Amino acid sequence: MEDKLYQSIINVKVGKRTKLWRYVNLYGCTIGDDCMIGTYVEIQSGVTVGNKVRIQSHTFVCEGVTIEDNVFIGHGVMFINDKYPRACGDWKLLKTVIKKGASIGSNATILGGITIGEGALVGAGSVVTKDVPAYTVVAGNPAKFLKTIHI
Repeated sequence: MEDKLYQSIINVKVGKRTKLWRYVNLYGCTIGDDCMIGTYVEIQSGVTVGNKVRIQSHTFVCEGVTIEDNVFIGHGVMFINDKYPRACGDWKLLKTVIKKGASIGSNATILGGITIGEGALVGAGSVVTKDVPAYTVVAGNPAKFLKTIHI
C-alpha cells in the first residue's frame, strides 16, 4: 500500500507481505498473506482471498466470491454474482468458490454460483457456466471439459 493517492481501500484486511499495485479498489474484503493484487483490480465487499493468491490487472471480483489459497487469476477476469441482473428490483446473490491451487486464464468470465475445483485450470477467454471438477482443464464458450490433470 505504498501510494494511497491512487487507491480506494475501505474496511479491508490485508495480510502480511501482500503487494497492492496502484489504482486498486478494495471494499470490505479480506486478503491473505503473500498475495499480489494487480493494477486496476476491484474486489468488492465480503470477498475472501486466501494466502499466496495472484490476481492480475483489470480483474473484477464481486461480492459473493471466495478464493482459496495458491490461486492464480489472469488479466481481465470477470466474476458475476447474479444470473438475472436488472437495473431496478430484487437480485439474488450467488456464491462462487475458487478452490485451492486453481488457475483462471485471462479474460475468462465466471458466472455466479460456480465452484472451480482444486487444481483446475480454466482456459483464457472461457465462459464458465457450471462447476469445474478438481484437476481438470476446461475452455471455450461455454467452457467444456478438455482433459484431466495428473499430478
